[in-house]
Amino acid sequence: MEKKKFYMTTAIAYTSGKPHIGNTYEIVLADAIARFKRLQGYEVFFQTGTDEHGQKIELKAQEAGTTPKEFVDGVAGQIREIWDLMNTSYDKFIRTTDDYHEKQVQKIFKKLYDQGDIYKGHYEGMYCTPCESFFTESQLVDGKCPDCGREVQPAKEEAYFFKMSKYADRLIEHINTHPEFIQPVSRKNEMMNNFLLPGLQDLCVSRTSFTWGIPVSFDEKHVVYVWLDALTNYITGIGYDCDGESTEQFKKNWPADLHLIGKDIIRFHTIYWPIFLMALGLPLPEQVFGHPWLLQGDGKMSKSKGNVLYADDLVDMFGVDAVRYFVLHEMPFDNDGVITWELLVERMNSELANTLGNLVYRTISMSNKYFGGVVNNAGVLDPIDRELRELAVGTAQRVADKMEELRVADAMTEIFALFKRCNKYIDETTPWVLAKDEAKKDRLATVMYNLVESISIGASLLEPFMPETSKKILEQLQARGRSMEVMNMFGLYQSGTKVTEKPEILFARLDMKEVLEKVEAKQGEKAVEEGTQATKEAKESAQEAQENGAAQVVDIEPKEEITYDDFAKLQFQVGEIIACEAVKKSKKLLCSQVRIGSQVKQIVSGIKAHYTPEEMVGKKVMVVVNLKPAKLAGILSEGMLLCAEDEAGNLALMTPEREMPAGAEIC
Repeated sequence: MEKKKFYMTTAIAYTSGKPHIGNTYEIVLADAIARFKRLQGYEVFFQTGTDEHGQKIELKAQEAGTTPKEFVDGVAGQIREIWDLMNTSYDKFIRTTDDYHEKQVQKIFKKLYDQGDIYKGHYEGMYCTPCESFFTESQLVDGKCPDCGREVQPAKEEAYFFKMSKYADRLIEHINTHPEFIQPVSRKNEMMNNFLLPGLQDLCVSRTSFTWGIPVSFDEKHVVYVWLDALTNYITGIGYDCDGESTEQFKKNWPADLHLIGKDIIRFHTIYWPIFLMALGLPLPEQVFGHPWLLQGDGKMSKSKGNVLYADDLVDMFGVDAVRYFVLHEMPFDNDGVITWELLVERMNSELANTLGNLVYRTISMSNKYFGGVVNNAGVLDPIDRELRELAVGTAQRVADKMEELRVADAMTEIFALFKRCNKYIDETTPWVLAKDEAKKDRLATVMYNLVESISIGASLLEPFMPETSKKILEQLQARGRSMEVMNMFGLYQSGTKVTEKPEILFARLDMKEVLEKVEAKQGEKAVEEGTQATKEAKESAQEAQENGAAQVVDIEPKEEITYDDFAKLQFQVGEIIACEAVKKSKKLLCSQVRIGSQVKQIVSGIKAHYTPEEMVGKKVMVVVNLKPAKLAGILSEGMLLCAEDEAGNLALMTPEREMPAGAEIC
């Protein structure tokens, strides 16, 4: 019998930088789903990859002093390393810089243009570079990007547009007749009420203001805009050909059974992508699931906030499967989840070390102590066994039911409910008491068998979520992993099997204080390392610029060193020049009235050759305010304006970088 196919994808990761644990959550979630489908007997094709074009990448590469292709090569490699570190079983890793993808995108663009779905026009609106998105004024939230909350800039350029409204009614009908298409339901309601029902605007699908993109084949000053490029990876990656020469793999796997994406890009996947597919004459994916975010503390992870957690750092502290457990089990179905170091330690100790690790360790230890490690089903049952056995054989179906709805955290809870019941069963049957009575040896053997059999079922179900832990448990029990078809049967563990002599501690308990101290130390090391690297790069950049003649520098004779106490005697403040006039009979001096806080000081400066009195008025300047008053050209001067001077004697007043009030202290 031919296996039923299951084609699933993640969103492709944007190559602007190293993914944090919130980004990594998606690939782990997808992996758990893919592994569970394989456990159910499906022939799974699991695709992930990287999104590598766009203005943001072009700017990042410029900042890094490299080419866009070199930049994305490095980041894509880093992303793949993290996906592999988390033990994810993807079948295909696509990059949007892959030749076959770029060629198909050009062909798709041309086809849509030829059939009248794409036309040339001009775009004028507010543009968000990080989101690569245009918005009208009415779509902004407090004047900022409605998606990420960042600043937007006005932009106007020639562009090609896709006629979205042409397909809007068909999409609305599809959503209404396929309730499973957008999940959770809250995401469906958001798309319908906020975007589709009010009416779709035509979509900008090309850009001319940057060059890092796939050129439009018939108009090469344009590059294909991000979403038409990125979204089509789901079909190009499995062999779609716009000329009708698609591969057997594409014919077998399309339509996708599941697109797994973050809730922030649900609009692109449930509106733009289905409409592109309709225009290409292709069936729509079966389901798009917009998962919530994994937040650090009480906010979205952001480098600028300094609250970013990375998978490799977490793995160093807890191990791969512990991190997988946490991100899968702690993420609600429809609401954002929270991750903190404290919560990780608490779960590590309570669920992994205690509930699971201790259960396996003491079960194997008791088997060795009482029976030399040999597990026999003596068949001496007691009414107290029924609840455990019934729970064990029913767990697989309950897990399958939860996974069918993509309620992964709930599915894991069902598995751990079985492990918790095993622990309770030990307390109820008290093997250490039974072992004291030779007449109860067969009953003790049955108790140990029931435990080993129940743990074997739980470990087999655990494989999609914590694959290495599942493997370790089964190896220590000398048990085979089971398929879903037989997990509703109790008694398949081969009687007479001998467990390992020395059980492994699966998860060691951690001391909260020690972990937090290690975290603080590591963060300190990283800060020093980043600071050292930044200083090194700055010096190298300055040296290179000087060697190339691009940097102008001035070296002056150093003065005698002073102590901090000497420096602390000087008082620097921001002053605002409210009036200025030339000093009569002087070629060099200007006399300024400078407001500093609630006072006005008169300051005479030798800067007449560089500034006119009119230029001085209104400037915010840096002032030494506690300089002993002195007369210059017979006029009292009560301070000093700070200036910079080059080798040619040109002066420039020192002014605050940002708007500061008159009187602000300079420190």
